Amino acid sequence: MPSIFTHSLVGIAAGKILTRKPLPKRFWVLSIVLPSLPDVDVISLAFGIPYEHVLGHRGLTHSIFFALLLGFLTVTAFFRKEGLSHKRTILLAAYFALITASHSILDGLTNGGLGVALLAPFDNSRYFFPFRPIEVSPIGLEFFGERGYTVIKSEMIWVWIPSLSMVLLKVLLGGTFAKK
Repeated sequence: MPSIFTHSLVGIAAGKILTRKPLPKRFWVLSIVLPSLPDVDVISLAFGIPYEHVLGHRGLTHSIFFALLLGFLTVTAFFRKEGLSHKRTILLAAYFALITASHSILDGLTNGGLGVALLAPFDNSRYFFPFRPIEVSPIGLEFFGERGYTVIKSEMIWVWIPSLSMVLLKVLLGGTFAKK
């Protein structure tokens, strides 16, 4: 998996790129938290659930199903009083699902682990992308050593620079990629 920093950076970059108007702080907090949330499944290791189990690391919480469900639950829980139109509700839920799913996409681009259960709970097969340039991040304190430094360098090249370049491009163009 990429580091929590990189997952969160992708959420913030997506928010900056895809939005046009100022949004409440809770939108930005959710944009930081949701891309990292799938890794809550590492807790399963402490309970003796094997990595390859559907509830193990990179299992159900890394699936497209989970991302879609979390997108809609997030809008329901945090934006229900906004009086959003049906279209705005769907767009916001899709945004939150997309940034949550970005976690699994990034994990599928790493060079370690057993793959990502993208189709769970319907199929627990684990998948990687054919191109896997991102160094897998260690779980735990090992991140704060030489291995973590190697991971951050890899993430800077493959995720940070492209993400921040897209944000910069939006700023330079003075708008969004999706005009009214």
